[in-house]
Amino acid sequence: MINAFLKEVIVYVAGKPAENITEILSTKKHVNEFLIAKKIDLTINQTRNILYKISDNGLVSSIRKKDNKKGWYTYFWKIENLKSLEFLKQVLLKQIEQINNHIKSRESKQFYICERCNIELTEEKALLHNFTCDECGDVFKIKDNFKLLREFKKNLEKLKNKIYLIDQEIEKEKGKIEKQKVVEGKKLDKEKAKETIKKGLARKKLAEMNLKNKKATLKKPKKKKSFKQKKNLPSVVGLKNKKRR
Repeated sequence: MINAFLKEVIVYVAGKPAENITEILSTKKHVNEFLIAKKIDLTINQTRNILYKISDNGLVSSIRKKDNKKGWYTYFWKIENLKSLEFLKQVLLKQIEQINNHIKSRESKQFYICERCNIELTEEKALLHNFTCDECGDVFKIKDNFKLLREFKKNLEKLKNKIYLIDQEIEKEKGKIEKQKVVEGKKLDKEKAKETIKKGLARKKLAEMNLKNKKATLKKPKKKKSFKQKKNLPSVVGLKNKKRR
């Protein structure tokens, strides 16, 4: 179901030649633009023009990578499901608004038609032409709006049902995005936890090294005093000087 909606929005934005690009872009990872061009059998410039049209409406995302050997950048593309569905919904809502305006106009105004030329005019314009066709001279007849109104209302119901299905797909996509956020959040928490443990181990190791160095300093033997220093005895030189006096 979602692929049909995505294809519809791509064709609406970029035209029929872009129809086959939908399935290629509907992947979890971004796809090389040269591979896209090869698969849809178009030149790289034609492919890029299509992608740029879609991108202008925010329906695809892209990343670029540099070729280290050739030095140029290559773009990789992926369709954004949620944005595409929401875009299509807005298109359909505008169509519903237009149909409602037509229904209101047909129910409140009288229209006239030239059956030979198939020209339709409002009552005001038909009056300006004296209810006579300028092309063939036939007299205008009152247009029966019953069939047209029935067709309008039928199309209106189809569009409403379609929007209901799109809303279901939108909710599914939102659920996937939330689930992905949870997964990424858990992954980030694990990485933070690992980093915290790593820092804790580093601090513990540093503390152990400091403690080891401190113990080594405390165990270092003190320099022993000489016998003379212990007894506070005068030096030999001091005794000789004393005898001379």
